[in-house]
Amino acid sequence: MTDPRTILLVQCPDRPGIIAAISSFLFRHGANITDFDQHTSDDGEGTYFTRLEFQTERIDLPLEDLKKAFEFDVARPFAMDWRLTIPSQRKRIAVLVSKHDHALLELLWTWKRGDLRADVTTVVSNHPDLREAVAAFGVPFAHVPNTKDTRAAAEARMVELLDGKADLVVLARYMQIVSPELIARWPNRIINIHHSFLPAFAGADPYRQAYERGVKIVGATAHYVTAELDAGPIIEQDVGRVSHRDSVEDLKHLGRDLERRVLARAVRWHCEDRVIVHGNKTVVFS
Repeated sequence: MTDPRTILLVQCPDRPGIIAAISSFLFRHGANITDFDQHTSDDGEGTYFTRLEFQTERIDLPLEDLKKAFEFDVARPFAMDWRLTIPSQRKRIAVLVSKHDHALLELLWTWKRGDLRADVTTVVSNHPDLREAVAAFGVPFAHVPNTKDTRAAAEARMVELLDGKADLVVLARYMQIVSPELIARWPNRIINIHHSFLPAFAGADPYRQAYERGVKIVGATAHYVTAELDAGPIIEQDVGRVSHRDSVEDLKHLGRDLERRVLARAVRWHCEDRVIVHGNKTVVFS
């Protein structure tokens, strides 16, 4: 059965009448609102954000015409940045990975269980190690070697594999720098995961650095990728407590567990259109 729902995401300058304008428009055209959430920023800008889900089986216009009418009747008068998405049109996910499998396998299991409103269509790795693990899920695997000296050619090959075939690119512990040119092809549609020690413990073996400093928590951060390394809008984070009894390996084990769960949540929320990017921050509707 086709899912008759549509999702509306809006951000615009806050002013009276926004909710009334949106709800009245949808009512006039036969839509039934089934879920509604909103937020107004308190950062001095006064930006209004909302996420609506509504049923479309009784609307009086084809969806494309409804979009045009919404733009003219509501979006323009309120200077809205908005988009409509259809949940039944599943997003296509491409995963880039190196040798660590924990984040990748969590995504594949989440998808296989039916808990991800998307399809994992391709896995690309700069190492061949995970080919068999990926094949077990029936997902195509491509080995594209990538080094500092061959990055341009490697990314050209990845673009060939993914362009027009991926709505979201996930870096599931992909241990390579991604160029600004590649990022520009998927703006706010590349998600990365890493430990949350940055910028304190950058470089090699951050967990040993953290252990030697006697940290009491470890964490993971999932964020959209921008041209500035590891500085894009954060989607999700989590932490776990450690003590003097924990070894470096204990810290790494907890870190991997946090990374896989944090990345899976961030990807799921993106695929459910629960995230609005505002500058270098996000609004995430639960």
